[in-house]
Amino acid sequence: MVSRRAVLGALGALGALGAGAAGVSAALGGEEPLPPRADQAVAGGAMSTPKGGSNGFTPAVRRLLVQSERLFSAQRGKEITFLTVAPPGVETLKLPMVLLLHGLYGKAQDALVGNLPDVLVSAVAKGAVPPFGFVSVDGDNNYWHENVAGDDPMGMLLEEVPRWLADRGFSRPVACAGVSMGGFGALLYARRKLERKERIKAVAAISPGLLTSWAEMSKRKAFQDAGQWESLDPLRHPDKLKNLPVGVWVGDRDPFIEGTRKFIQAVRPEVGSVTPGGHNDEFYRTITPDVVRFLGKQLSTT
Repeated sequence: MVSRRAVLGALGALGALGAGAAGVSAALGGEEPLPPRADQAVAGGAMSTPKGGSNGFTPAVRRLLVQSERLFSAQRGKEITFLTVAPPGVETLKLPMVLLLHGLYGKAQDALVGNLPDVLVSAVAKGAVPPFGFVSVDGDNNYWHENVAGDDPMGMLLEEVPRWLADRGFSRPVACAGVSMGGFGALLYARRKLERKERIKAVAAISPGLLTSWAEMSKRKAFQDAGQWESLDPLRHPDKLKNLPVGVWVGDRDPFIEGTRKFIQAVRPEVGSVTPGGHNDEFYRTITPDVVRFLGKQLSTT
């Protein structure tokens, strides 16, 4: 039986999620511990931003529409969090949704890295991008594939998420984005969609967890063996994303910089950004405006 629960508080990182409409603060995510609250707070429904502003987008001053539910995933064999985020003041019926995947040791709310919610609201309010929302789910630590028999996060993304969105009046996922392990997962998801002849409009990978050696990847215990990893690794299959708009953002001090540089060289994505920064929320804040612009541009195409 499917259970449904509106969450009133989101583990500190999301501020208050008020039964479907509330203010959202920056979500902490990825594979490194981050400072609490990340210098962003919710006060009276308005979001404050850290020093330096938000890279061209003014702070959001209206509340996001947020719904967090607990649903049973048959593909994963367990209950998971299903989180939707939509800008205020827009029609949510058939609203285009971007699948947003979290990093290692994360949960659904952790996919909203940096000031991403703030930037989305501001960009939509200004008309800089067409209205769209985000949807995220719990994927645990399996690099978004069936590492454990009977627990298939990718199957959940492909088979169940579209139905859950349709049941709530949203569109199916029209694009995918992810951070760290979620960046790996987003690239793999895009490949699977193309293989199923279900083309999406774009894929955005933020600090994607692309490693160049099995010795390092094996430490994550996310693949049965080197052969399985190599068969799924986006770095080893750049041709699988042919003709799909791809955006990649990584900091020059990121532990995944070597693999990500090689991926950018192989794929020649529409956006291949290497800028100062590490694998943390401070870096994510510097690139979220570009990520939102990239997604908005691709969603504008017919």
